[in-house]
Amino acid sequence: MLGDWRPACSVEHLRLRAQVLADIRKFFSERSVLEVETPLLSQGIGTDPQLAFFTTEYSLVPQKQTLFLQTSPEFAMKRLLAAGSGSIYQIAKAFRNGESGRFHNPEFTMLEWYHVGFKLAELMDECADLIARLFDHRKPLMETERFTYQAIFQRYTGLDPLEFSYPQYCAYALDNQLPEAVSICGNDHATWLDFIFSHKVQPYLGRNALCMVYGFPVCQSSLARINEHDPLITDRVELFIDGVELGNGYFELTDAKEQSERFDKELDIRRQRNLPASVKDERLIAALQAGLPECSGMAIGLDRLLMLLSDSASIEDVLGFPVNRA
Repeated sequence: MLGDWRPACSVEHLRLRAQVLADIRKFFSERSVLEVETPLLSQGIGTDPQLAFFTTEYSLVPQKQTLFLQTSPEFAMKRLLAAGSGSIYQIAKAFRNGESGRFHNPEFTMLEWYHVGFKLAELMDECADLIARLFDHRKPLMETERFTYQAIFQRYTGLDPLEFSYPQYCAYALDNQLPEAVSICGNDHATWLDFIFSHKVQPYLGRNALCMVYGFPVCQSSLARINEHDPLITDRVELFIDGVELGNGYFELTDAKEQSERFDKELDIRRQRNLPASVKDERLIAALQAGLPECSGMAIGLDRLLMLLSDSASIEDVLGFPVNRA
């Protein structure tokens, strides 16, 4: 008989979670943003080569069908938006395979919302308001910081993230004790940026403050619009506090043809890397063809946010039953 039947987190942290969820619901209710639910099991899944997913078999007569546990509620929420839901939010479980550690559990809780009529700047303002609501009377933060991806990347690395030079990036890796990057990243610009950013930039972001990094290079944004003033960047923002990535948001792409082509490119990359096959969500493409309203959306990992609010060292400290006790 297993002896670790007890929850991993304290009752105090269970209460904190309940209070934070109540505060989030009040915040969006005040802004007339509708709470929704979407399926955790779906016939389609995201194509991002960086994400691994869980599958299960559905015994559908006359033949079995593979279903996917969702890595995000995004696609189904966009179908609601296209159907006329107006601004919506969801607090949902999400699942990502192979992710376990200090900041990862394969099953986690995500807050995701879409505000109709918002561009990226308005979304960033709303994020700042939400974080202030959640932190101010629990763990007050300093003034919110906002940086372009290009400016913050150059500040800490001296490299221009918008201009990829394989020899230059290799030299940087070798000079900065990151020799493994050469074999891991190959000649892929987006992988290089992710690797260098996570090791040499992210740890310095948001010291006791919310830090927003926006204007990501175009190679890194599968679901965001290309910026109307600069074709080298997309309207994407990420949120950080004390070096921890909390959220990822976009001024959402509404062009069905472009979205389908981006998915196809990612599927090609998955095949080239011998990654598990993904299934493009054709219902999402159909929703975009029908007309997704202009909107911006954000996804925040609530377990990480609770870690920061409670000064916890590991995600397990704020979960009732992490994967090793599930």
